[in-house]
Amino acid sequence: MFVIPAAESPPAGRSRGLWHHPAFLRLWAASAISDVGSQISALALPLIAALTLGATPWQMGLLSAAGSAPILFVGLFAGVWVDRLRRRPLLIAMDIGRAALLLTIPLASALGLLRIEILYLVALLLGALSVLFAVAHLSFIPTLVERERLVEGNSKLQTTTSVAQVAGPGLGGVLVGLLGAAFAVLIDALSFLASALLIVGIRVNEHSRAASDAGGVIAEIGEGLRVVVAHRILRVLAGCSATISLFGQMFLAVYVLYMTRDLGLGSVGVGLVFAAGGVGALVGAVVATPATRRLGPGPAMIWAQLCFGLIGMAVPLAVLMPRVALPMVVAAEFGQWMALSAYYVNAVSVRQALAPDHLQGRVNATMRFMAGGMQPIGALLGGALGGLIGLPLTLVVASVGMLLAFLWLLLSPVRAFRVLPSSDSAGRALAPE
Repeated sequence: MFVIPAAESPPAGRSRGLWHHPAFLRLWAASAISDVGSQISALALPLIAALTLGATPWQMGLLSAAGSAPILFVGLFAGVWVDRLRRRPLLIAMDIGRAALLLTIPLASALGLLRIEILYLVALLLGALSVLFAVAHLSFIPTLVERERLVEGNSKLQTTTSVAQVAGPGLGGVLVGLLGAAFAVLIDALSFLASALLIVGIRVNEHSRAASDAGGVIAEIGEGLRVVVAHRILRVLAGCSATISLFGQMFLAVYVLYMTRDLGLGSVGVGLVFAAGGVGALVGAVVATPATRRLGPGPAMIWAQLCFGLIGMAVPLAVLMPRVALPMVVAAEFGQWMALSAYYVNAVSVRQALAPDHLQGRVNATMRFMAGGMQPIGALLGGALGGLIGLPLTLVVASVGMLLAFLWLLLSPVRAFRVLPSSDSAGRALAPE
Protein backbone atom coordinates (compact mmCIF):
# COMPACT_ATOMS: atom_id res chain seq x y z
CA MET A 1 0.00 0.00 0.00
CA PHE A 2 1.29 3.46 -0.89
CA VAL A 3 1.72 5.62 2.20
CA ILE A 4 2.15 9.38 2.05
CA PRO A 5 5.17 10.24 4.18
CA ALA A 6 4.71 12.64 7.05
CA ALA A 7 5.93 16.15 6.44
CA GLU A 8 7.92 17.87 9.12
CA SER A 9 8.48 21.55 9.64
CA PRO A 10 12.12 22.67 9.19
CA PRO A 11 14.03 23.26 12.41
CA ALA A 12 13.43 26.60 14.06
CA GLY A 13 15.84 29.31 13.02
CA ARG A 14 16.51 27.93 9.52
CA SER A 15 15.27 30.34 6.87
CA ARG A 16 14.35 28.24 3.83
CA GLY A 17 12.15 29.00 0.85
CA LEU A 18 8.69 27.54 1.20
CA TRP A 19 9.13 25.49 -1.97
CA HIS A 20 11.49 23.42 0.22
CA HIS A 21 9.13 23.28 3.20
CA PRO A 22 7.23 19.93 3.02
CA ALA A 23 4.82 20.75 5.86
CA PHE A 24 3.77 24.05 4.31
CA LEU A 25 3.43 22.43 0.89
CA ARG A 26 0.99 19.93 2.40
CA LEU A 27 -1.05 22.71 3.98
CA TRP A 28 -0.96 24.64 0.70
CA ALA A 29 -2.15 21.61 -1.29
CA ALA A 30 -4.91 20.96 1.25
CA SER A 31 -6.10 24.56 0.97
CA ALA A 32 -6.03 24.49 -2.83
CA ILE A 33 -8.09 21.30 -3.05
CA SER A 34 -10.74 22.43 -0.56
CA ASP A 35 -10.90 25.93 -2.14
CA VAL A 36 -11.84 24.46 -5.51
CA GLY A 37 -14.35 22.11 -3.90
CA SER A 38 -15.96 24.97 -1.98
CA GLN A 39 -16.49 26.90 -5.21
CA ILE A 40 -18.46 23.92 -6.54
CA SER A 41 -20.77 23.90 -3.51
CA ALA A 42 -21.14 27.68 -3.64
CA LEU A 43 -22.74 27.18 -7.05
CA ALA A 44 -24.50 23.87 -6.41
CA LEU A 45 -26.39 24.72 -3.21
CA PRO A 46 -28.31 27.70 -4.65
CA LEU A 47 -29.00 25.70 -7.82
CA ILE A 48 -30.48 22.85 -5.77
CA ALA A 49 -32.72 25.34 -3.98
CA ALA A 50 -33.77 27.19 -7.12
CA LEU A 51 -34.07 24.39 -9.68
CA THR A 52 -34.69 21.20 -7.72
CA LEU A 53 -36.73 22.54 -4.79
CA GLY A 54 -38.35 25.55 -6.49
CA ALA A 55 -37.32 27.96 -3.73
CA THR A 56 -38.93 31.40 -3.50
CA PRO A 57 -36.81 34.60 -3.40
CA TRP A 58 -37.36 34.73 0.37
CA GLN A 59 -36.13 31.15 0.75
CA MET A 60 -33.09 31.94 -1.40
CA GLY A 61 -32.35 34.88 0.88
CA LEU A 62 -32.64 32.67 3.96
CA LEU A 63 -30.26 30.14 2.43
CA SER A 64 -27.70 32.87 1.75
CA ALA A 65 -28.11 34.26 5.27
CA ALA A 66 -27.70 30.79 6.80
CA GLY A 67 -24.28 30.48 5.22
CA SER A 68 -23.02 33.94 6.24
CA ALA A 69 -24.61 34.36 9.69
CA PRO A 70 -22.22 32.10 11.70
CA ILE A 71 -19.42 34.69 11.67
CA LEU A 72 -21.62 36.89 13.87
CA PHE A 73 -22.66 34.14 16.27
CA VAL A 74 -19.61 31.91 16.61
CA GLY A 75 -16.77 34.08 15.28
CA LEU A 76 -15.51 35.35 18.65
CA PHE A 77 -16.05 31.99 20.38
CA ALA A 78 -14.01 30.36 17.61
CA GLY A 79 -11.02 32.43 18.66
CA VAL A 80 -11.20 31.12 22.22
CA TRP A 81 -11.46 27.49 21.09
CA VAL A 82 -8.57 27.88 18.67
CA ASP A 83 -6.39 29.37 21.41
CA ARG A 84 -7.23 26.54 23.82
CA LEU A 85 -6.77 23.58 21.46
CA ARG A 86 -4.08 22.24 19.19
CA ARG A 87 -4.80 23.65 15.76
CA ARG A 88 -3.77 20.81 13.46
CA PRO A 89 -6.28 18.30 14.96
CA LEU A 90 -8.90 21.06 14.88
CA LEU A 91 -8.30 21.62 11.15
CA ILE A 92 -8.64 17.88 10.51
CA ALA A 93 -11.85 17.64 12.54
CA MET A 94 -13.42 20.63 10.73
CA ASP A 95 -12.56 19.12 7.32
CA ILE A 96 -14.11 15.77 8.27
CA GLY A 97 -17.15 17.51 9.77
CA ARG A 98 -17.73 19.56 6.61
CA ALA A 99 -17.39 16.48 4.44
CA ALA A 100 -19.98 14.62 6.55
CA LEU A 101 -22.41 17.54 6.34
CA LEU A 102 -22.15 17.76 2.56
CA LEU A 103 -22.60 14.03 2.15
CA THR A 104 -26.10 14.34 3.62
CA ILE A 105 -27.25 16.26 0.52
CA PRO A 106 -26.67 13.60 -2.15
CA LEU A 107 -27.84 10.96 0.35
CA ALA A 108 -31.10 12.83 1.01
CA SER A 109 -31.54 13.37 -2.72
CA ALA A 110 -31.07 9.68 -3.48
CA LEU A 111 -33.63 8.78 -0.81
CA GLY A 112 -36.11 11.39 -2.04
CA LEU A 113 -35.93 13.27 1.28
CA LEU A 114 -34.23 16.48 0.17
CA ARG A 115 -36.02 19.62 1.44
CA ILE A 116 -35.14 23.29 1.71
CA GLU A 117 -34.92 22.94 5.49
CA ILE A 118 -32.08 20.44 5.07
CA LEU A 119 -30.22 22.97 2.93
CA TYR A 120 -30.73 25.65 5.60
CA LEU A 121 -29.30 23.37 8.28
CA VAL A 122 -26.35 22.23 6.16
CA ALA A 123 -25.52 25.81 5.13
CA LEU A 124 -25.69 27.02 8.74
CA LEU A 125 -23.54 24.24 10.18
CA LEU A 126 -21.16 24.34 7.23
CA GLY A 127 -20.73 28.08 7.77
CA ALA A 128 -20.00 27.58 11.47
CA LEU A 129 -17.38 24.88 10.83
CA SER A 130 -15.84 27.02 8.08
CA VAL A 131 -15.48 29.98 10.45
CA LEU A 132 -13.72 27.76 12.99
CA PHE A 133 -11.52 26.25 10.27
CA ALA A 134 -10.56 29.68 8.89
CA VAL A 135 -9.54 31.02 12.32
CA ALA A 136 -7.55 27.85 13.10
CA HIS A 137 -5.92 27.94 9.66
CA LEU A 138 -4.79 31.56 10.04
CA SER A 139 -3.51 30.81 13.54
CA PHE A 140 -1.70 27.61 12.48
CA ILE A 141 0.39 29.24 9.76
CA PRO A 142 2.76 31.09 12.17
CA THR A 143 3.34 27.79 13.97
CA LEU A 144 4.39 26.20 10.68
CA VAL A 145 6.22 29.03 8.93
CA GLU A 146 9.04 31.27 10.12
CA ARG A 147 7.95 34.87 10.59
CA GLU A 148 10.15 36.19 7.79
CA ARG A 149 8.29 33.81 5.44
CA LEU A 150 4.75 34.80 6.44
CA VAL A 151 4.21 37.14 3.48
CA GLU A 152 5.49 34.48 1.09
CA GLY A 153 3.25 31.84 2.67
CA ASN A 154 0.12 33.97 2.69
CA SER A 155 0.84 35.04 -0.89
CA LYS A 156 0.98 31.42 -2.03
CA LEU A 157 -2.22 30.55 -0.17
CA GLN A 158 -4.03 33.59 -1.59
CA THR A 159 -2.80 32.68 -5.10
CA THR A 160 -4.53 29.30 -5.03
CA THR A 161 -7.65 30.84 -3.49
CA SER A 162 -7.76 33.27 -6.40
CA VAL A 163 -7.22 30.49 -8.94
CA ALA A 164 -10.13 28.63 -7.36
CA GLN A 165 -12.29 31.74 -7.67
CA VAL A 166 -11.51 31.91 -11.38
CA ALA A 167 -11.67 28.21 -12.27
CA GLY A 168 -14.03 26.89 -9.60
CA PRO A 169 -17.34 28.27 -10.90
CA GLY A 170 -16.65 26.99 -14.41
CA LEU A 171 -15.69 23.56 -13.12
CA GLY A 172 -18.72 23.61 -10.84
CA GLY A 173 -20.99 24.41 -13.77
CA VAL A 174 -19.61 21.48 -15.75
CA LEU A 175 -20.00 19.08 -12.81
CA VAL A 176 -23.52 20.27 -12.08
CA GLY A 177 -24.38 19.66 -15.75
CA LEU A 178 -22.85 16.18 -15.72
CA LEU A 179 -23.84 14.92 -12.26
CA GLY A 180 -26.70 17.15 -11.20
CA ALA A 181 -26.40 19.77 -8.46
CA ALA A 182 -26.98 17.40 -5.54
CA PHE A 183 -24.28 14.95 -6.59
CA ALA A 184 -21.82 17.69 -7.60
CA VAL A 185 -21.73 18.52 -3.86
CA LEU A 186 -20.18 15.07 -3.38
CA ILE A 187 -17.02 16.37 -5.07
CA ASP A 188 -16.71 19.11 -2.45
CA ALA A 189 -17.15 16.53 0.32
CA LEU A 190 -14.32 14.47 -1.17
CA SER A 191 -12.15 17.59 -1.41
CA PHE A 192 -12.49 18.13 2.34
CA LEU A 193 -11.51 14.51 3.00
CA ALA A 194 -8.45 14.94 0.77
CA SER A 195 -7.57 18.12 2.66
CA ALA A 196 -7.86 16.30 5.99
CA LEU A 197 -5.60 13.49 4.75
CA LEU A 198 -2.92 15.97 3.71
CA ILE A 199 -3.04 17.81 7.05
CA VAL A 200 -2.84 14.50 8.95
CA GLY A 201 0.64 14.05 7.45
CA ILE A 202 1.96 17.35 8.82
CA ARG A 203 4.23 16.93 11.83
CA VAL A 204 4.77 20.04 13.91
CA ASN A 205 5.48 20.68 17.59
CA GLU A 206 2.22 22.01 18.96
CA HIS A 207 0.96 21.91 22.52
CA SER A 208 -2.49 22.20 24.04
CA ARG A 209 -3.05 25.56 25.62
CA ALA A 210 -4.59 26.09 29.03
CA ALA A 211 -7.64 28.27 29.45
CA SER A 212 -6.89 31.86 30.37
CA ASP A 213 -6.96 32.89 34.02
CA ALA A 214 -9.12 35.86 33.04
CA GLY A 215 -12.34 34.15 34.11
CA GLY A 216 -13.96 32.00 31.42
CA VAL A 217 -14.94 32.15 27.76
CA ILE A 218 -16.50 35.62 27.84
CA ALA A 219 -13.47 37.03 29.61
CA GLU A 220 -11.18 35.42 27.04
CA ILE A 221 -13.23 36.94 24.23
CA GLY A 222 -12.89 40.30 25.97
CA GLU A 223 -9.14 39.80 26.20
CA GLY A 224 -8.94 39.32 22.43
CA LEU A 225 -11.09 42.40 21.79
CA ARG A 226 -8.96 44.51 24.14
CA VAL A 227 -5.74 43.41 22.48
CA VAL A 228 -6.98 44.42 19.03
CA VAL A 229 -8.51 47.74 20.16
CA ALA A 230 -5.56 48.75 22.37
CA HIS A 231 -2.74 47.96 19.97
CA ARG A 232 -1.89 50.77 17.56
CA ILE A 233 -1.26 48.54 14.54
CA LEU A 234 -3.99 45.93 15.03
CA ARG A 235 -6.57 48.65 15.72
CA VAL A 236 -5.70 50.37 12.43
CA LEU A 237 -5.87 47.12 10.44
CA ALA A 238 -9.25 46.32 12.02
CA GLY A 239 -10.60 49.77 11.20
CA CYS A 240 -9.35 49.63 7.63
CA SER A 241 -10.82 46.17 7.00
CA ALA A 242 -14.14 47.10 8.64
CA THR A 243 -14.38 50.23 6.46
CA ILE A 244 -13.71 48.19 3.32
CA SER A 245 -16.35 45.64 4.35
CA LEU A 246 -18.97 48.30 5.13
CA PHE A 247 -18.62 50.28 1.92
CA GLY A 248 -17.72 47.22 -0.16
CA GLN A 249 -21.02 45.55 0.72
CA MET A 250 -22.85 48.80 0.08
CA PHE A 251 -21.25 48.73 -3.38
CA LEU A 252 -21.99 45.06 -4.04
CA ALA A 253 -25.62 45.39 -2.94
CA VAL A 254 -26.45 47.40 -6.09
CA TYR A 255 -23.53 46.49 -8.37
CA VAL A 256 -25.29 43.88 -10.50
CA LEU A 257 -28.40 46.05 -10.85
CA TYR A 258 -26.20 48.96 -11.95
CA MET A 259 -24.43 46.86 -14.57
CA THR A 260 -27.65 45.41 -16.00
CA ARG A 261 -29.96 48.45 -15.76
CA ASP A 262 -27.71 51.48 -16.10
CA LEU A 263 -24.92 50.06 -18.26
CA GLY A 264 -27.10 47.59 -20.18
CA LEU A 265 -24.77 44.62 -19.67
CA GLY A 266 -26.12 41.14 -20.21
CA SER A 267 -25.25 37.98 -18.33
CA VAL A 268 -22.10 37.45 -20.41
CA GLY A 269 -20.88 40.97 -19.65
CA VAL A 270 -21.56 40.60 -15.93
CA GLY A 271 -19.79 37.24 -15.92
CA LEU A 272 -16.79 38.82 -17.68
CA VAL A 273 -16.61 41.52 -15.03
CA PHE A 274 -16.54 39.06 -12.13
CA ALA A 275 -14.06 36.79 -13.91
CA ALA A 276 -11.75 39.80 -14.32
CA GLY A 277 -11.91 40.28 -10.56
CA GLY A 278 -10.72 36.73 -9.96
CA VAL A 279 -7.79 37.18 -12.34
CA GLY A 280 -6.90 40.46 -10.64
CA ALA A 281 -6.91 38.78 -7.22
CA LEU A 282 -4.54 36.14 -8.58
CA VAL A 283 -2.13 38.76 -9.92
CA GLY A 284 -2.29 40.69 -6.64
CA ALA A 285 -1.40 37.59 -4.64
CA VAL A 286 1.58 36.93 -6.91
CA VAL A 287 2.98 40.48 -6.77
CA ALA A 288 2.44 40.89 -3.01
CA THR A 289 5.74 39.25 -2.03
CA PRO A 290 8.07 41.25 -4.35
CA ALA A 291 6.18 44.48 -3.58
CA THR A 292 6.61 43.90 0.14
CA ARG A 293 10.32 43.15 -0.25
CA ARG A 294 10.78 46.44 -2.09
CA LEU A 295 8.53 48.72 -0.04
CA GLY A 296 7.98 47.00 3.31
CA PRO A 297 4.59 45.76 4.55
CA GLY A 298 3.35 49.17 5.76
CA PRO A 299 3.95 51.19 2.57
CA ALA A 300 2.82 48.21 0.45
CA MET A 301 -0.53 48.18 2.28
CA ILE A 302 -0.95 51.95 1.93
CA TRP A 303 -0.25 51.94 -1.82
CA ALA A 304 -2.51 48.92 -2.32
CA GLN A 305 -5.39 50.59 -0.49
CA LEU A 306 -4.91 53.90 -2.30
CA CYS A 307 -4.94 52.12 -5.68
CA PHE A 308 -7.97 50.08 -4.60
CA GLY A 309 -9.96 53.23 -3.82
CA LEU A 310 -8.89 55.31 -6.83
CA ILE A 311 -9.47 52.52 -9.36
CA GLY A 312 -12.96 51.92 -7.96
CA MET A 313 -14.03 55.44 -8.91
CA ALA A 314 -14.07 54.30 -12.56
CA VAL A 315 -17.19 52.19 -11.94
CA PRO A 316 -19.71 54.99 -11.25
CA LEU A 317 -18.01 57.15 -13.91
CA ALA A 318 -18.67 54.47 -16.53
CA VAL A 319 -22.30 55.58 -16.78
CA LEU A 320 -21.05 58.84 -18.34
CA MET A 321 -19.21 56.96 -21.11
CA PRO A 322 -21.57 54.19 -22.27
CA ARG A 323 -19.45 53.24 -25.31
CA VAL A 324 -16.54 52.18 -23.13
CA ALA A 325 -18.54 51.25 -20.03
CA LEU A 326 -17.77 47.52 -20.21
CA PRO A 327 -13.97 47.95 -20.61
CA MET A 328 -13.96 50.50 -17.78
CA VAL A 329 -15.83 48.24 -15.38
CA VAL A 330 -13.76 45.18 -16.32
CA ALA A 331 -10.52 47.12 -15.82
CA ALA A 332 -11.77 48.49 -12.49
CA GLU A 333 -12.75 45.03 -11.27
CA PHE A 334 -9.35 43.64 -12.24
CA GLY A 335 -7.41 46.51 -10.66
CA GLN A 336 -9.42 46.66 -7.46
CA TRP A 337 -9.13 42.94 -6.76
CA MET A 338 -5.41 43.00 -7.56
CA ALA A 339 -4.87 45.81 -5.04
CA LEU A 340 -7.16 44.25 -2.42
CA SER A 341 -5.44 40.88 -2.68
CA ALA A 342 -2.00 42.48 -2.20
CA TYR A 343 -3.34 44.36 0.84
CA TYR A 344 -4.87 41.21 2.33
CA VAL A 345 -1.64 39.20 2.07
CA ASN A 346 0.27 41.88 3.96
CA ALA A 347 -2.43 42.63 6.53
CA VAL A 348 -2.79 38.97 7.48
CA SER A 349 1.00 38.53 7.66
CA VAL A 350 1.41 41.58 9.92
CA ARG A 351 -1.24 40.49 12.41
CA GLN A 352 0.12 36.92 12.45
CA ALA A 353 3.58 38.30 13.20
CA LEU A 354 2.32 40.64 15.92
CA ALA A 355 0.10 38.23 17.85
CA PRO A 356 1.81 35.76 20.24
CA ASP A 357 0.84 32.14 19.87
CA HIS A 358 -1.58 32.07 22.81
CA LEU A 359 -3.59 34.95 21.27
CA GLN A 360 -3.49 34.02 17.57
CA GLY A 361 -6.99 32.56 17.54
CA ARG A 362 -8.66 35.44 19.34
CA VAL A 363 -6.84 38.12 17.34
CA ASN A 364 -7.77 36.49 14.02
CA ALA A 365 -11.35 35.86 15.15
CA THR A 366 -11.79 39.43 16.39
CA MET A 367 -10.51 40.88 13.12
CA ARG A 368 -12.82 38.64 11.08
CA PHE A 369 -15.76 39.49 13.35
CA MET A 370 -15.21 43.23 13.05
CA ALA A 371 -14.97 43.10 9.27
CA GLY A 372 -17.71 40.50 8.79
CA GLY A 373 -20.08 42.34 11.11
CA MET A 374 -20.02 45.36 8.79
CA GLN A 375 -21.23 43.38 5.77
CA PRO A 376 -24.96 43.11 6.57
CA ILE A 377 -24.99 46.78 7.61
CA GLY A 378 -23.36 47.78 4.33
CA ALA A 379 -25.77 45.66 2.31
CA LEU A 380 -28.80 47.26 3.99
CA LEU A 381 -27.39 50.77 3.49
CA GLY A 382 -26.65 50.04 -0.15
CA GLY A 383 -30.16 48.81 -0.82
CA ALA A 384 -31.72 51.79 0.96
CA LEU A 385 -29.52 54.38 -0.75
CA GLY A 386 -30.08 52.75 -4.13
CA GLY A 387 -33.80 53.42 -3.79
CA LEU A 388 -33.33 56.97 -2.46
CA ILE A 389 -30.59 58.49 -4.63
CA GLY A 390 -30.23 56.01 -7.50
CA LEU A 391 -27.68 53.35 -8.32
CA PRO A 392 -24.84 55.50 -9.77
CA LEU A 393 -24.84 57.91 -6.82
CA THR A 394 -24.93 55.00 -4.37
CA LEU A 395 -21.84 53.60 -6.05
CA VAL A 396 -20.16 57.01 -5.78
CA VAL A 397 -20.82 57.10 -2.03
CA ALA A 398 -19.57 53.53 -1.62
CA SER A 399 -16.47 54.18 -3.78
CA VAL A 400 -15.55 57.31 -1.80
CA GLY A 401 -15.94 55.32 1.41
CA MET A 402 -13.65 52.57 0.12
CA LEU A 403 -11.10 55.20 -0.95
CA LEU A 404 -11.09 56.75 2.52
CA ALA A 405 -10.12 53.39 4.05
CA PHE A 406 -6.48 54.07 3.18
CA LEU A 407 -6.46 57.00 5.63
CA TRP A 408 -6.56 54.50 8.51
CA LEU A 409 -3.13 53.34 7.32
CA LEU A 410 -1.67 56.66 6.17
CA LEU A 411 -2.40 58.47 9.45
CA SER A 412 -0.91 55.75 11.63
CA PRO A 413 2.43 54.12 12.50
CA VAL A 414 1.74 51.61 9.70
CA ARG A 415 3.40 53.96 7.20
CA ALA A 416 6.77 53.36 8.90
CA PHE A 417 6.27 49.60 9.24
CA ARG A 418 9.12 48.36 7.04
CA VAL A 419 9.69 44.83 8.36
CA LEU A 420 7.69 42.16 10.15
CA PRO A 421 8.59 41.76 13.83
CA SER A 422 10.79 38.79 14.69
CA SER A 423 9.50 36.10 17.02
CA ASP A 424 11.42 37.52 20.00
CA SER A 425 10.06 41.04 19.45
CA ALA A 426 6.44 40.12 18.75
CA GLY A 427 5.48 40.16 22.42
CA ARG A 428 6.98 43.63 22.89
CA ALA A 429 5.33 44.82 19.66
CA LEU A 430 1.94 43.78 21.02
CA ALA A 431 2.23 45.97 24.08
CA PRO A 432 -0.61 48.51 24.18
CA GLU A 433 -0.04 52.22 23.84
